[in-house]
Amino acid sequence: MSSPSTMKINGREIEFHKGKTILEVCRENDITVPTLCHDDRLKPYGGCRLCIVEIQGVPRPLASCTTPAEAGMEVTTETPRLTRLRKTVLELLLSNHPNDCMCCEAAGNCGLQTLAYQYGARLDKYPGEQWQLPIRQDNPFITYEPNKCIVCGRCTRICNEVVMAGTISITNRGFEVMPDTAFGKPRSLLNCEFCGQCVSACPTGALTDRKGRGLGRSADVKKVKTTCTYCGTGCNFFLNVKDDRVIRVTSDLSAPVNKGNLCIKGRYGYDFIHHEDRITTPLIKDGDGFREASWDEALELVASKFNSLIAEHGPEKVGGFSSSRCTNEENYLLAKWVRCAVGSNNVDNCARV
Repeated sequence: MSSPSTMKINGREIEFHKGKTILEVCRENDITVPTLCHDDRLKPYGGCRLCIVEIQGVPRPLASCTTPAEAGMEVTTETPRLTRLRKTVLELLLSNHPNDCMCCEAAGNCGLQTLAYQYGARLDKYPGEQWQLPIRQDNPFITYEPNKCIVCGRCTRICNEVVMAGTISITNRGFEVMPDTAFGKPRSLLNCEFCGQCVSACPTGALTDRKGRGLGRSADVKKVKTTCTYCGTGCNFFLNVKDDRVIRVTSDLSAPVNKGNLCIKGRYGYDFIHHEDRITTPLIKDGDGFREASWDEALELVASKFNSLIAEHGPEKVGGFSSSRCTNEENYLLAKWVRCAVGSNNVDNCARV
């Protein structure tokens, strides 16, 4: 890696490595710069113009998300001029945005709402024509409210850059521009992965998870970080829990494996958690049926059966068969238990075949 260069941000001397944008350098150093169109999973876009900064020697503000950081730069992220320009951008976005925050699914977790409050944007500064488009619920997983779309492009970009499905793109021109499927067709497994990536990228309430609508907003839920059980990749996400029930899954953008990205199973396949047929306690066979038992009793029974089997037939008659749905750590523990505790090398995995 090349030696770091230095630049000044708000009068503070900061080191950075070549190839970073000004926004990246700011965020790495806990300097807040507002954005709506930026997502760390996507290429810089420069669409919303909220991340503008002033650079000494440059006559106009530049978007920090697309401007490379250069040695010797002197950058200012907050000035009265920048505040006025950002406020104007927000007021223009609000000019045709529905004023229904009190019943919006994204209230409390909406980037536009947060920034509008922060900068004191007025709803009536630029009264404009309002979209009167119907809510789209023509698929089982994603609700699309086009009236709330700010055309930041995050949903279309994550669909094309990350998922590479090409399900949605920016359609129409002028005031009618919006993200949509080809010819406005309903999403189906023929044209959509149903991974929910577009939902995770949306900064407003335009795209929401249909399964969790009306069950609880961000302030109502407890987020529990966990690992997906559908395969061994090890994707992390947050279970959104309310009244001891999982009502939706949201992305963990800091997850080391998946960076917030999920598939259809990981994001929407959580119904089994509260299914009435799910076994939640150990069962021990008793006559022709089964009886519930504690974990200690069940594990002691399994251990005694293994011990008697090993004593009678030897450790080579015992083996372990692991699953690719388990994490690498769980598969490692099974292999170590068979080899160290049992004394056998009979370890296999379903993925081998």
